[in-house]
Amino acid sequence: MREVYLDPGAPKEVRRRALEASVRAQEDWHTAAVRAAYHSGDIEWRLTAVICMCYVRGFDREIVEALERGDSQIRYQAVRAAGNWAVDAAWPHVRALVRAEQIDDRALLLAAIDAGAGIRPDEAAELLADLADSEDEEIADAVFEALATVERHGNGPEDAE
Repeated sequence: MREVYLDPGAPKEVRRRALEASVRAQEDWHTAAVRAAYHSGDIEWRLTAVICMCYVRGFDREIVEALERGDSQIRYQAVRAAGNWAVDAAWPHVRALVRAEQIDDRALLLAAIDAGAGIRPDEAAELLADLADSEDEEIADAVFEALATVERHGNGPEDAE
């Protein structure tokens, strides 16, 4: 995969997908490759980098930056990465997404519900309580899954007693 990623003669889409796939079995070269993609100035490479940040540790600052300045695809991937690595600085963004009265990007909301359980489980349990009775079955299911994650890790509201 590394050879494909590094091959300047390969189509950009192929190179991007090679990097995205290869990070699932992290190697030493990935951190530099993800950093280069993120700072390349190319929006597609930046998206690839943020996708990779879900699998490569050490990009907390970039994840928060992507939440603040990314388009919807980049923000979605940044939310996923923030939840995976429990990036505490991303909490205000995740909380705002969950609290939003109207959100046009359903996938982003579902990702935020999931991420909250990974970032701040205690606060997420309280935050998600209002959505647990959602008439939207997919949202209610996502909340149920997030709350189950919180409970499995011993961070449910009943543990605060």
